[in-house]
Amino acid sequence: MAIDRLMANLDLNLLITLDTLLRERNVTRTADHLGVSQPAVSGALARLRRHFDDPLLTRVGNRYELTALAARVAALTGPAIAGVRRVFETTAEFDPSRLDREFTLVISDYAATVLAPLVAREIGRLAPGVRLRLEQTTPYAVDHAADTLRAADGLIIPHGFVTDLPYLDLFEDRWVCIVSHDHPSVGDTLTLDQLGTLPWVAIFDRPTAFAPAARQLRMLGIEARVDVVVDGFAQMPFLVAGTRRVALIQERLARQLAPVTGVRILDCPFEVVPVAEAFWWNPMYRNDPAHAWLRTLIVAAAAPLRHQSG
Repeated sequence: MAIDRLMANLDLNLLITLDTLLRERNVTRTADHLGVSQPAVSGALARLRRHFDDPLLTRVGNRYELTALAARVAALTGPAIAGVRRVFETTAEFDPSRLDREFTLVISDYAATVLAPLVAREIGRLAPGVRLRLEQTTPYAVDHAADTLRAADGLIIPHGFVTDLPYLDLFEDRWVCIVSHDHPSVGDTLTLDQLGTLPWVAIFDRPTAFAPAARQLRMLGIEARVDVVVDGFAQMPFLVAGTRRVALIQERLARQLAPVTGVRILDCPFEVVPVAEAFWWNPMYRNDPAHAWLRTLIVAAAAPLRHQSG
């Protein structure tokens, strides 16, 4: 078999640096992320520029942008790193207790609060060498899920936002409304009229980024008067307490936070489709035994949430 001269002379460490540089678009942040010096990253960038005969990063104002070539390369580095990892992690028998690997999950603060502790507990029990990295989901990460999952091991979000990717169902939860414990005009129940007049705390509040329950509200002809926009559900009770505001939130999270924030939990005055959380993943991991173990573990960790009401 002919020797692949390019591969024979390639330093695989450059692949890790390249992937991080193209994501961070900054030498200093890349160095911090990799735990190396800035001169080392600058030297690697110079080698990569010579290899590709392309600057890869170009300054635009006070920031760096990817060149057209770098944008194409960025779509390939994640799968390439995953492929290299699978090669060198292959063993005759898979043993999670011997696994030395970091798994990255892109996850909402809601799922990070109610599910991630269960997942982390099981990982600690079965695979002490595994590191779990949780990254807060964003509208961009969800809208570009396929790209997100080239660099992450999984995306935990509800159904309704991602298509054409493999997934595993995890658990369901109810949507509830929260108001301040001492709200001056809300008693034991809420009405649709009140939802249309009270100020709201809303998640993201963008055309493709909001709670599905809020979309149902709009279908009923009620347009929420948004007072505060947040990027996480866990912030909502703190911004509702002591005000006239109202918010839609998952019941499990509401029950955890209500005692420490001073809010009341009320049923929604309309029939709400439950939130159905799922684990989305890249099909390139289909035959990766470590990733298959992770998928099985997450589903098993979510079992207590499936077997109890919100």
